[in-house]
Order: sequence, then structure tokens, then C-alpha cells
Amino acid sequence: MLAIPKQTVLERNQEALPFPPIELESREPPLETELHFRQIMLLLECLEFLWRERNDFYAMGNLTIYYSPRQRKSEDFRGPDFFVVLGTERKPRKSWVVWEENGQYPNVIVELLSESTANVDRGMKKEIYQNIFRTPEYFWFDPHTLELKGFELLRSIYQELSPNDRGWLWSEQLQLFLGIHDQKLRVFTPGGELVPTPEEVAQFASIQQEKLVTKLQELGIDPNQL
Repeated sequence: MLAIPKQTVLERNQEALPFPPIELESREPPLETELHFRQIMLLLECLEFLWRERNDFYAMGNLTIYYSPRQRKSEDFRGPDFFVVLGTERKPRKSWVVWEENGQYPNVIVELLSESTANVDRGMKKEIYQNIFRTPEYFWFDPHTLELKGFELLRSIYQELSPNDRGWLWSEQLQLFLGIHDQKLRVFTPGGELVPTPEEVAQFASIQQEKLVTKLQELGIDPNQL
């Protein structure tokens, strides 16, 4: 009677046992410049502040998206500089694993161009986001030259978005404009107002308070007595 190797028995047992989903680590390299890092953080802070009451989205930057049809972490993965997924749970993640997220891909992707990545972002990545991810909107922005372009998926093909008179691009998915302000990519409300960061809100409040104190003092009123 032939003995069954222990490894074979173990493998059979593993196949029979249901294993919980494995949370895959992101494998993205460090960002090329501080400018790229600060731009990603700026977009993230503004969007999360604007949507602070919402729990139905996930936004992150420089995070790996795993999308292998065979559910393998060693193949088919990309790391957009910034992306937003709508209609999902707002919670921390180590990576975005499509087969563990009900098959969802990003609704919006933003790539930040650099000398070493520009051709890939304009070419291969654009094709992947169009043909595999089927991401409804794709934008790219060059923090150095300030080049901004956007594309909307129509009839399975990316069509370039036309800017408004301010040079802003409308995102139907986000219901926000993307445009350049102070040499940075920012988001604006449908009414054209700049979406601030929490720090900018605090600074504005501080300035307004100082103006109020000054005005009261000019009227002979001691603010400390109010």
C-alpha cells in the first residue's frame, strides 16, 4: 500500500477548508517628488472634508488596486496616484482588491504626470482604465507644467472633456469641477466655490475673528467684556 505524502494530504485539507479573505498589502513605490505627495494629500483632504458626513465612498492615493481575474496578488495590479470609488463602505484599507469589493473599480482616477511616467499615464494606463477598469472618468495633471486633461467613458471609449471658461473640467461622477488654483489641482463646487481643506477653514475663521476684534476695538468695545 502506497503512503500518501503528508504535503498532499495537507494541500487537500486546505482546499476543503474555507479561508477568510486575505487583505493584500499595497506595493506602490514612493512618490517621485514632494510636490506629487502634497498634491495627492490636497485632493484627499478636500474631498474628505467636503464629504465628511458621507460614508458611501472610498478615496485614496498611491494605493495598489488588485484586479486579477484569477484572484492572484502576483499579477494584474495598478496603483493610481488618486482614485475614488463610490457606493462602497468608507473604511481604512491596505489595498483595493477588486474581487473582495464586489467587483468594483474606481469611478474616478487622477494620475499625476512626471517625466518618467507621462507616456505610460497617457498611453498604457489610459487603455487599462478604459478597457479593463471601465472607469467612467480619468484625469491627468502635471504639477510642473500644469497640464490638465480629463476623459469620460462614452460608448466604451474615452472622450476628452471640454473645459469651461475658467479652464475647469466637470466631473459628473463627483458632481464637482476639477481645476487649477494657485498652481495646484483643486476641486470646486457646482457653484464655483473652492472646496477648502480643514486647515484653510481654520485659517479663514481665525482671520474673521481678528477682523471682528479689530472692529469692536475701533468702536470702543472691549471684546473680552462680551
